[in-house]
Amino acid sequence: ERLGGYAMVFNGEESEETMLAALNNASPRLVMLKPKSSEGRTFLARRFFAKLRQCESSVPAMLWYEYPKEEGKDQDDVVVNASADFGSLFVDGMGEGLLWDAEELSPDMLRESSFNLLQASRMRISKTEFISCPSCGRTLFNLQDTTAKIQERTGHLPGVRIAVMGCIVNGPGEMADADFGYVGSGVG
Repeated sequence: ERLGGYAMVFNGEESEETMLAALNNASPRLVMLKPKSSEGRTFLARRFFAKLRQCESSVPAMLWYEYPKEEGKDQDDVVVNASADFGSLFVDGMGEGLLWDAEELSPDMLRESSFNLLQASRMRISKTEFISCPSCGRTLFNLQDTTAKIQERTGHLPGVRIAVMGCIVNGPGEMADADFGYVGSGVG
């Protein structure tokens, strides 16, 4: 197997014929979609992946989006927007990775947000996942404290899904996808 290779960047506005010619001429190891604008980029990406399928390409594709600093938007706004942009495509099986430029986020925040996004869309499992109900009148114990204790003791188990539920009524259904579940049954 060859080492090295090329990455090819498309903006999503190329025709299927242009994409096919470029893929055949360069034989890239991976392709990246980097739209010129943030307007309609999810639609643009879906169209790009449809064209890629028409080209019968098996080249891995990454999404490369930019989030410039905007007045009135903070880190949380950027993370929510990126999650919607990337996540909606990843859960539909479009894309193998992400690259994002976000002026508002520090390198550590960008890395943490990227891993969280990949985990939430089931692209890469890198830490323990905790599922918890919002709590209601049927909960007879402090759900937040109990969840924190469970997280402290089991947070070192990457790839494990743990559900913490407040009662037996909704708990079993809500934790059906979990590997382990905790349902409170009484005061304490």
